[in-house]
Amino acid sequence: MSATNPALCVSIHDVSPHTWELCNRWVQAIHAVAHIPISFLLVPFYHRREVAASPHYFSSLEHRLAQGDELVLHGYTHLDENPPGRGYTNYFIRHIYSQSEAEFFDIGAASARMRIEAGLDWFARNHWPVHGFVAPCWLLGEEAKKVIREFPFIYTTTQRRFHLLDNQDSLFSPSLVYSIRSSWRRLLWRTWTALLCEALNSKAQLVRFSLHPVDACYPEIITHTQNLIEELVKNRKAMTKVAFAHSWQSARCSNRPYTARFP
Repeated sequence: MSATNPALCVSIHDVSPHTWELCNRWVQAIHAVAHIPISFLLVPFYHRREVAASPHYFSSLEHRLAQGDELVLHGYTHLDENPPGRGYTNYFIRHIYSQSEAEFFDIGAASARMRIEAGLDWFARNHWPVHGFVAPCWLLGEEAKKVIREFPFIYTTTQRRFHLLDNQDSLFSPSLVYSIRSSWRRLLWRTWTALLCEALNSKAQLVRFSLHPVDACYPEIITHTQNLIEELVKNRKAMTKVAFAHSWQSARCSNRPYTARFP
């Protein structure tokens, strides 16, 4: 653990005009217990559905930026549209585990570069700053890992780690997340998330909470999340992902933390 204070990063994934109502439900639920900054993971062309005629969506994001929140590039379409791979493991990850949404998992460098450039162009047209890239489903293939370093991103995250991209430092920080596909899974994951949260809160430099729009359809998930966040903010500083990255970089310059290489 480094000299930085214990931190909490809460992010909302899969943000688009088509998911904004549920995303905003999360904002209201979070702010009901703790008025903390949030990192919004934006998909410019979510499931290839047009977003141009969405003035409320864009004004809402402008407001979030003005309130100190962060906007993050989260892929481009959030769809795995790449050629079929080989082997059961490849098929399982791409089409069962990720439900055909692992856009940057089995992808070539040229295609990854084109999608990131398109996403950054979209951010630029809206005059929004962007400092981080998070692959859909946290799944980054080998070619995509190389390509993201061609761009001025400060950090990326996977499900288990937070990565600084300038020097390849990596911090173990499993994300708290839910699986909501059935009632028994929602019960199981609430139990598991609470146990993991307790373990991380006692010793981890960073605790990450990753929420998805569809999670907000279930009141028991909202209440569970509120209870955990309320507990976490008692002894952790809540910040955006980019704020944590800057904090980690500053601490690293004066007192180098434990790190591991980018996988």
